[in-house]
Parts: sequence; C-alpha cells; structure tokens
Amino acid sequence: MAGPPGASGHVPSASPLLQLLRGAEVFAPAPLGVCDVLLAAGRIAAIAPELPALPPELCRVHDLRGHRLIPGLLDAHVHLIGGGGEAGPSTRVPPVTLSQLARAGITTVVGVLGTDGTTRTVADLVARTLGLRDEGLSAWCYTGSYELPVPTLTGSVRRDLVFVDPIIGVGELALSDHRSSQPTLDELLRVAADAHVGGMMAGKAGIVHLHMGDGLRGLDLVRRALDVSELPPRVFHPTHVNRNRRLFAEAGELVARGCSVDVTAFPPEDDPGDSLYAADAIDRWIAQGLPVSRLTCSSDGAGCMPVFDAHGHICAMDVGRPTTLSDTLTELLARGQELATVLPIFTTNVADLLRLGHKGRLAAGADADLVALDDHGHIAGVIARGRWLIQGGQTVVCGPFERSAS
Repeated sequence: MAGPPGASGHVPSASPLLQLLRGAEVFAPAPLGVCDVLLAAGRIAAIAPELPALPPELCRVHDLRGHRLIPGLLDAHVHLIGGGGEAGPSTRVPPVTLSQLARAGITTVVGVLGTDGTTRTVADLVARTLGLRDEGLSAWCYTGSYELPVPTLTGSVRRDLVFVDPIIGVGELALSDHRSSQPTLDELLRVAADAHVGGMMAGKAGIVHLHMGDGLRGLDLVRRALDVSELPPRVFHPTHVNRNRRLFAEAGELVARGCSVDVTAFPPEDDPGDSLYAADAIDRWIAQGLPVSRLTCSSDGAGCMPVFDAHGHICAMDVGRPTTLSDTLTELLARGQELATVLPIFTTNVADLLRLGHKGRLAAGADADLVALDDHGHIAGVIARGRWLIQGGQTVVCGPFERSAS
C-alpha cells in the first residue's frame, strides 16, 4: 500500500526535479503578494518575492505573471467508482476519471460509497483510490456507505482504519433519509466511537461523514450524540446541509458546538426548490457571521442526485460533477467575495478536518499541489504532486483509459 496518512505517495518520474513558478499573486490561502514559488521533488521548496535563477539544465521556469496561484482544491466527497443505482442497474453512474478531477482543480480527493453498498464494495473503492494515486493525484476514501451495519473491507471499522492506508473515516452514513438504515442513537454512537478510536490508533481523521436527507429529523441524532457522549464534535461531519433551508439553519447552530459542516455544489441547472446553491449558502454563511473555519464544500462528483415523489418513486435524476466545486469558487469571486476569505472552505478547512497536514496550503514543505487562476477566476493550470495536469487551460495528462491528451 501507499505511504502513511498525509503523505502524497510517489511523484511521477516525468516531473522535473526543480520547477520555478515566476511572478504569480500567491494565496496560501492568506494573501502573500506577488511571489516566486520553487518546487522540488513533489514539494514546495521555497516561496519568496523573488527567488534566484537556477541553471536551466536543473530547473524549468514557468511565467505565471497575471495569474493567482492557490493551493489545489480538496474534495472530501466524490463517488470515485460512480454512485446511483436507485432506479435499477442502468442508473449506475460511471466512475470518475483523472481529467474530470483535474479540470476541477482538485488535487486531493476522498472517495465515498452512497446508497449502493451492495453491488459496489469498499474493496472496489479502495482499489480506485490507489489507482488515482498511481495516476498522480492524492486520494483517500471512507469505509461504509448509507447503510448499517457498515460495509467494510476487514469486517471492522476500526480494523479498516488501522490496517487499510487510504481509509480515513466512515462515510457517507445516511441520516434523515428514506434510503438510510434508520439508525438509532446507540447505533450512530457505536459507529462514531469506532471511527474515532480507529483514527486515534492509526493517526487518521477518524470522522463520520454523514449524508443528510430531507427528513424532518434533520440533525437531531447528531445533537443527541453530542449531548450524551464524550465523543469530540469534530468526529461528526454532516454534508448536503444546503439541501433545504431548515437543515442549513440547523447546521449554523451545530457549528457552535464544535462540528464542521459541508455544503454540496449542486449542478446549477438543477431546480433549487427549497435548497441553496453552494455559492448562495456560502454567501449567507458569511453574511450571518458564522465561523468560516467550520465550513467545507464538496462536489458529490459522480453521485446520483434523484428527485423523489411523495411515494418515494424517482421522477427525475441528475449527476454530480467535480467541476461544480471550482465553479462555485469562481462564482463567489464574481460576486465580489475576497479570495482569501472563501478559499479556506475549499482548501485548509478540509485539510485540517481530515488531518492532511501537507495539503490545502502553500508553504515550504507542503505538497506541490497548486492551481493557477486567470483574471476571471477560471482554472488556467493545475499541478498535482509537482506534475502539470492542466497547462494553459488545456488537459496535458489523462488517465490510462481516457483518450490521450491533445
């Protein structure tokens, strides 16, 4: 298996030993001004207003004047082997590809299983996670799915966390949803305790990433778990909290108890109904003075987004796309939000929650995961572990079963 949690794995041999990125406006995510950034062997070696030139045979120079340079985005909720299946085998969503993630500026990804923990398995998810590492991304995953008992690889949540390197928590366990296993408080506490202690033993995040449905119970089970247990609030990480306004209000109250919550970047063509688009939710969060450090955003990439009627029948279906994550950041900038304010929601907040210390920030010693934005906030370049995946706005590296990059 690959290296310990927080390590970025091997750096592809195609990466030059030294790369110098000249003249970008750097956000680390705090603004550092115009700087040069030196990359060496998949890590950031130095950041300074002006770094000395190095011999051309040792160092490749890239002129990034006019660009903003930010950490690579972290997406903590992607269906790497595809989601769906709620309306039969033909509705299983295909797996995510390397270039789909790269085009979204995602350099670190966490894979999930959703409704279907039967025809899709944790073993498949772990294999795809390791495959993405080989392809050049940094990737981890959760054990489990919507259901209880939690489907695992080793037969135990704790053993999965301790012995299976890519597994960093449990997810996405479903609450307040007709597709869930309708867990009791005691069942939720047992899963959360196993995740927490397994994470302690393995030096991993040990969180429970919770799928939140539209049910009227909302976050009640999470509040009760905090009331009656000694578990630290950081263990519980509810997602889709922008799926309706009532749930979003509950989430705003929950963070006062120490939890972090996650908004989903729903496709923009979806009818929002009572939900909030991610950019609207983040705008509202900031306007209400809620702690930005407790908010993350994910794409639900390759997840099925069904619409059910009153009888539980699917009447419409959409699919999550990784690019909605970067589109949300672009939209926030277009609305006038400061990059330094909203960038942690997509970078450091996620890295800190998942205990990935070398991710989500630009600093000497951090992994060389970077995104270059043009003056409109669109992705012009993506570097993952020191290798360019997107350059000049064009895909330059594809996965082994994708069409060759042009």
